[in-house]
Amino acid sequence: MNPADIAKGYDQLAEHWASDKFPQDNGIAQHERALAFVKTRRRALDIGCGASGRLMELMIAEGFDVAGIEGVDISERMLSLARKRHPQITFHHADICTWILPHTYDFISAWDSIWHIPLSEQTQVLSRIMQALSPGGVFIFTTGGLDKPSEKTDAFMGPEMYYSVLGTPDTLELIAKCGCVCRHLEYDQHPELHVNIIVQKI
Repeated sequence: MNPADIAKGYDQLAEHWASDKFPQDNGIAQHERALAFVKTRRRALDIGCGASGRLMELMIAEGFDVAGIEGVDISERMLSLARKRHPQITFHHADICTWILPHTYDFISAWDSIWHIPLSEQTQVLSRIMQALSPGGVFIFTTGGLDKPSEKTDAFMGPEMYYSVLGTPDTLELIAKCGCVCRHLEYDQHPELHVNIIVQKI
């Protein structure tokens, strides 16, 4: 599957993601943990921001100015709903595989998003994201808790979706190569292989 197919899938899911049916506390505790490492709170970016803006609302509550927060998503429908909810926030309609991050950021979130990009793109996308961190900047993202590179498709959410992961050893090696350190790695939905990783630029 290519990113355009993922966009179509999330266009179909947008209303559900923006509704009260989606658990609004999903990932909040993990983001609070990540934000505790952040010292400077000027710019923040939500990759795969979706429709609700709930993570952005947390960033604002944690001291980021609205003007310094941005979101990017590949789904036009998701962004249409997000702009209605948060017209003061800058949103970008883009494919993270080719999008050039316009700033450096003190905080970046990619919650349940970049695992949809092609396996062949994982290394370069993760590298570019970490390169866009300001000194001391923090990046939280989710991945699959596997030991080796892997990819699959399933229709668990309804539309068929593609997933890929580098695997934990290669991910940790890449983090170090990018001048960052892993502050936290957690299987947060055990026994599911859902992992969140918090990294900080040294």
